[in-house]
Amino acid sequence: MTTSAATGALPLAGLAAAGGRLKDVELYRLPVNHRGDWLLVRVHTDQGLVGVGDASHGRDSDTAVALRELFGQMRGKSFSEVEALRGLVKVSDRTHSRAAAMSAIEQAMWDIAGQAYGVPVYALFGGALRTSIRNYANINRCTTDRTPAGFAKWAEHAVRNGFDAVKLAPYDGMPRDPAAKEEHTRKGTECVKAVRAAMGDQREVLIDAHSHFSVDRGIQLAGELEPLRLFWLEEVCRGIPELARVDRAAKMPTAGGESIYGTKGFYPYIAGGAVDILMPDIKYGGGLLELKKIAAMGDGAGLQVSPHGPASPVGNIAAAHVCATLSNFLILEFGYGEVEWRAEVTEPAEQLRNGLIELTDRPGFGLRLNERFLKQRAERVKL
Repeated sequence: MTTSAATGALPLAGLAAAGGRLKDVELYRLPVNHRGDWLLVRVHTDQGLVGVGDASHGRDSDTAVALRELFGQMRGKSFSEVEALRGLVKVSDRTHSRAAAMSAIEQAMWDIAGQAYGVPVYALFGGALRTSIRNYANINRCTTDRTPAGFAKWAEHAVRNGFDAVKLAPYDGMPRDPAAKEEHTRKGTECVKAVRAAMGDQREVLIDAHSHFSVDRGIQLAGELEPLRLFWLEEVCRGIPELARVDRAAKMPTAGGESIYGTKGFYPYIAGGAVDILMPDIKYGGGLLELKKIAAMGDGAGLQVSPHGPASPVGNIAAAHVCATLSNFLILEFGYGEVEWRAEVTEPAEQLRNGLIELTDRPGFGLRLNERFLKQRAERVKL
């Protein structure tokens, strides 16, 4: 293997060869709560490099099957062949489980690439515009007391831990009966008011409606919530034309797109004027490269990007490395309060202070799975 006479460094092709070819994949399941598990992936090359990825929030058994199949097609390829992996999943055959499996492999390949080239992943995506990534606390997943007091308690908890923005989905569990729907909506709005009071006027409140409303009732809801000065109103109803109607009527910004896969899925969403803020999920959306491409389309349309992802520390760091490079980045999602052992999942622990993920210049994602912790808490899934 030759080196550059001028610098003594390996040429790019030599570095890629030194990084190796994809050899093996491991899957670990970490039980979290009633909202599902974290599925963490490790990919090994034949040269000893190891990358990590997050495959959470599909159907666990289906994700394991998809991971085995997709990695089987990638085994023996260079860690740099991301576009080849991307081509294995089409919009027509995409499921959350299949997308999450593919994305986890892709995340690990970028982690390996950063290690092989000796640079942080964000350097491979154009370089960092920022290394402190602002996060909002999604308190919806940890709030089991679905009352105004229950939501307010967790909002106050997040504020004490340095977050200046929180999100909740107070209209979950929407009944079918029209009269019951209205009462449920009224109670949900009381929860929003309680969180606004807990957050004060200088912090941000984000509301996810989880598509529980018709377009007309969604427009009415936006009007009812207007005095509460929301940072955004997310996923009010289904359908691109319907969302566009809400967006035109709402005084606050609208956001959405967490379940959409790939550039081909996001193109009509963007072209149709569905929302002001795009929310591709690092797992469902197709991985880091797809996130960068979706963000570029959004930038061309004058839209901001705020990746969805109440993920594990691995999923969050993967998204954060891309967010560091985006000129139209707004804020990143953080699944708040789900487990007390979150800091033990990786070595070093996730660097989160005052609602900011701090990126370092360590190669790759700059972290690895904590082997001791895996042995204590995780189940290794047979592939």
